[in-house]
Amino acid sequence: MSNKLKSSQKPTTTLKKAFFHAFLAKHLFKTKPRSPAEVVSLTRQLLSYLSSNDNNGPKSAQKMVELNKFIREMKVILYGSSESEPPVEASSQLTQEFFREDTFRLLILCLPKLDLEARKDVTQVVANLQRQQIRSRLVASDYLEGNLDIVDHMISGYEDPATALHYGGMLRECIRHQVVARHVLESKHMKKFFDYMQLPDFAVAADATATFKELLTRHKSTVAEFLSKNYNWFFAEFNSKLLESTNYITRRQAIKLLGDMLLDRSNSSIMVCYVSSKDNLRILMNLLRESSKNIQIDAFHVFKLFAANQKKPPEIVSVLVANKSKLLRFFSGLTLDKGEDEQFEADKAQVVNEIAELELKDVE
Repeated sequence: MSNKLKSSQKPTTTLKKAFFHAFLAKHLFKTKPRSPAEVVSLTRQLLSYLSSNDNNGPKSAQKMVELNKFIREMKVILYGSSESEPPVEASSQLTQEFFREDTFRLLILCLPKLDLEARKDVTQVVANLQRQQIRSRLVASDYLEGNLDIVDHMISGYEDPATALHYGGMLRECIRHQVVARHVLESKHMKKFFDYMQLPDFAVAADATATFKELLTRHKSTVAEFLSKNYNWFFAEFNSKLLESTNYITRRQAIKLLGDMLLDRSNSSIMVCYVSSKDNLRILMNLLRESSKNIQIDAFHVFKLFAANQKKPPEIVSVLVANKSKLLRFFSGLTLDKGEDEQFEADKAQVVNEIAELELKDVE
């Protein structure tokens, strides 16, 4: 009887010891939370390992699990959680450590090795870091100015559908910095966007178009300088590959962007050059004939610049006079689907008046 009692007490004693050790581990030997700088440092170490090793094997798999965890920790520090706002001091510490060494470079280069969720987290982390200021300075801008080859790498990301959207998202955030936008505009990569925007993968093409628009609309003075220096090749590509594309979406986005560029006061000299070209007028008149009302309306907003130009070249006047009756008939039936718009009607009336008053004598 006593033996049975002793044997029955052994599991209870063992269980108590297990609970006791668990209590000690949880309360007496609790791991101290990592500082933001430590999270970045550990992330950098893991990225260095992954950049110089294959992803195969259990060791690499474990390293990847740890890396994903630290990337998520950085995201929480920068964005906060559902329970708390992001602590300003912690965000500042993380930002300083992140740009102190080449964590940014390693993160960009290792992106293809990460899984989908980690790539999404990286995209958000990089986006947030572009806005972080230390002593009223955008640290990311200063860092990228000295490491513009990283921007080149992000642009090349459009050539791989698996990473294109992530690199594209980060690139647009980096273009917030004027120094980055100027670099891209002046680089050999700028011409590649005309091809990226026509890639068969719709999502990638749309993302490249969003980046292209950001490049040409965000920093006014830089864009005006770029267009002045590169007018001939840029608009030759823009017209042939975008405005005259066989793809409806491409044409629609291109004519809308063209209007945004030419109607911007910063680009007034560019606008005058564009509306003085007979070839450009021909393209716009073809777009006015599109069956799509959206393209017609956006084309009208560019066409009205040709009509309003008080110093029309003789060849422009000749084309407008030769097509006067067709144009007047077309504009009489051009309306907005959403109903009357006072500004649109006023613009249309001005265009109609300009064309109606044109005579062949104006060519002389």
